[in-house]
Amino acid sequence: MSYLETTRDVYREAALTPDVGLCCTTNPVWELPGLKIPQIMQEMNYGCGSTVHPRDLGNNPKILYVGVGGGMELLQFAYFSRQKKGVIGVDSVSEMLDASRKNFTEAEKQNPWFKSEFIDLRKGDALSLPLEDESIDVAAQNCLFNIFKAEDLKKALEEMYRVLKPHGRLVMSDPVCEQGMNDELRNDERLRALCLSGSLPLNEYVKALTDVGFGTIEIRARKPYRILDPKNYPTSELIYIEAVEVAAIKDPMPEDGPCVFTGKAAIYYGENDYFDDKKGHILLKNQPLAICDKTAGDLAKLGRDDIYISESTFHYDGGGCC
Repeated sequence: MSYLETTRDVYREAALTPDVGLCCTTNPVWELPGLKIPQIMQEMNYGCGSTVHPRDLGNNPKILYVGVGGGMELLQFAYFSRQKKGVIGVDSVSEMLDASRKNFTEAEKQNPWFKSEFIDLRKGDALSLPLEDESIDVAAQNCLFNIFKAEDLKKALEEMYRVLKPHGRLVMSDPVCEQGMNDELRNDERLRALCLSGSLPLNEYVKALTDVGFGTIEIRARKPYRILDPKNYPTSELIYIEAVEVAAIKDPMPEDGPCVFTGKAAIYYGENDYFDDKKGHILLKNQPLAICDKTAGDLAKLGRDDIYISESTFHYDGGGCC
């Protein structure tokens, strides 16, 4: 049995018998006017962050969500895209699709604005999405792609890139880990399915996105997630895992490489009203400007004593230099 079959079995069981303690269960329940999340959706909340960001969701976007879970984030997306089949949910586990359909019926009872027809549930695989090229404005996945091994991850990201419209956004939440993991952890199919042993270092995660063509990467959040300890896992040391929320934008790839925002800022505090680097970046005096890592490196090379460049905060919320 392949690791993907093991993953399907884990989530088939989780669809038939909701498991509050399974996997991740740390993504937030949005408190939005008129939005009620059924309890069953909260119990089947198997994500590690949030992929629902209001600033991505203006003008009734066409939304794709891969790996439907109990339907909570699909419902949250539908809140912003109240149109027939405005949100497409794709999952390879029939039982999870059936559970979501049932949960949406309950959501209709609790939310007068919501209709199940807003959501188009489709049986499909992240490695071969049942969608046309350039048909989606916002694509999302929560705590799924970290399960994939390298070649499958590449295929899944290529598929997301294919279905996104130009300047469309892929919004993801996944565990990452900066420490090395031994082969026993990496090859444990159930731990991989539980979003633990497939975690990559953040720079490798970002590189996987830029390698398929995404020209802009935003790190929106980075926070503590899990500990693998020697008493409970096959490891001789404590392994610290974080969760990240990332948006990859289908912008053209700049000639000098992708723009990756990790929450750096530049502050000019010189004698003039502003500083112009002649490359499209104007720093107003004592006004922080969010900058990508590439711009941070270029400014640092100037060797000026009147520009402060912050360390990465791993939180970026727009308004940057690119």
